[in-house]
Amino acid sequence: MLAKTSLTAVRALLELGLQRPGTCLSPRRLAESLGESPTYMAKVVRHMVKAGILEAEKGVKGGVRLLLAPEAITLQAVVEACHGAIIGNFCKSTRPMAASCSFHRATLELHVAVTGVLSRWTLADLLKTPAAVDHPEYGPPCLMARGHMVSVADAIATTLIGLGGGQ
Repeated sequence: MLAKTSLTAVRALLELGLQRPGTCLSPRRLAESLGESPTYMAKVVRHMVKAGILEAEKGVKGGVRLLLAPEAITLQAVVEACHGAIIGNFCKSTRPMAASCSFHRATLELHVAVTGVLSRWTLADLLKTPAAVDHPEYGPPCLMARGHMVSVADAIATTLIGLGGGQ
C-alpha cells in the first residue's frame, strides 16, 4: 500500500528511534543495517531532512538524527515528505456533497480514511513493536525487521541452492 520510498523512510526512522537520543547514523550505516542501497538511502534521508523530520550533521562523526520527538512524527508526514501532499482525486466540482457524483463521494471518503490513519499513527507508536517476531510458520519476515532485504536475499539464494540453481 505504501511506496518503497515511504517504507524505507519508516524503516530508517525506526532504526534511528531505537538509538540513544541524539545519536547520528550515516546514510551508509543505515543502508547497511537495513539491507538497502547506500545511494537510495541517501535519497530517502534527503527527503526526511528537507521535511524537517531528520537533522543532518556534517563531519567525521556526522550523519542524521531525529529532529523531532517520535511522538511528533506521523506516518502522514513521512509519506508526504517522500511523495508530496496526499490530495484527493475528486471531481473539480463545487457542488454540495449531496449533489456530487458517486466517484467524488467515494474518493473523498477514501482520502479522509487514509489521511486519518496516517495522521494518527506516529513513530512513537511504531517503536512500541518495531518488528514482528519472525518464525518460519508465519511466512516471510516482517517488512520492518532489521536487515529485512538481506534476509529476503538470503532466503532466495537458499531456495535457489536447494533447487539446484546455485553453487
